[in-house]
Formats: sequence, C-alpha cells, structure tokens
Amino acid sequence: MGEWKTPDDCKYTRTDEWIRVEGDEAVIGITDYAQDQLSDLVYVDLDDSEIGASIARGSAFAEVESVKATSEVAAPASGEVIAVNEQLSDTPETINEDPYGEGWLVRIRLSDPSELSDLMDAAAYEAYCAGRE
Repeated sequence: MGEWKTPDDCKYTRTDEWIRVEGDEAVIGITDYAQDQLSDLVYVDLDDSEIGASIARGSAFAEVESVKATSEVAAPASGEVIAVNEQLSDTPETINEDPYGEGWLVRIRLSDPSELSDLMDAAAYEAYCAGRE
C-alpha cells in the first residue's frame, strides 16, 4: 500500500474527500490518496462554493485539475459554505503539499450532522484505498 496520510480526526468518502468536524462546522478537502493519484495539481475551481451557498451531500462543489485529469469534488455532507480557501486559485499545489492542512477547500456549517455516520473512518478508508491498488 502507498504511504498516504489518513488522519484519525477526519471522515472519508469513497470518492476521496475528507471532512473534519469542528463543533457545528466542518472543513472539507480531498484526501492525500486523491492528490497522489491526480499528481501535480495545476488548477482549483471553487466558483460553485461562494460564501452563503448551500451544498448538498454528494453534489459537486469544486473541481481540481492536474496534469493527468480533471476531477469533480463532491460534498461529503450538506451545509452552508462559510469560508472558501481563496489561496488555492494562485497556489493549487498547496493541496499536493498539505491536503489536510493548508490545502482545505471549503468550510461549511453542517445542516444535517447525521449524514456523517455514513462516512468511513481512517482505518476503513485505508483498507478501501489498499483494495484499489
């Protein structure tokens, strides 16, 4: 298996997004596995993620483009966008360097925290990724 980081304080989707809950808010990004598979990110489109917008679980709210492919990023949970990582438009490679820190995409106010129960914990996500190699 690859050497991908999967922090225990995050939940994970089968489409390689992570979410970290902080009270009634949550931070969302793409996983270390995803950025590794995509390779060098060259563009991040967060136009559909303006502050105040509602995003629904499973719907695309961003797009990341690498030298290999363009991928939609789907929301792991529903909520209202309260912050957008604007620095990614100038430095998309931040996601490659620090996907769980400075490479976050959006922060939301959760509208239905019970949606999180369907997501994988770190151990389950690691096993899921290992099965895809």
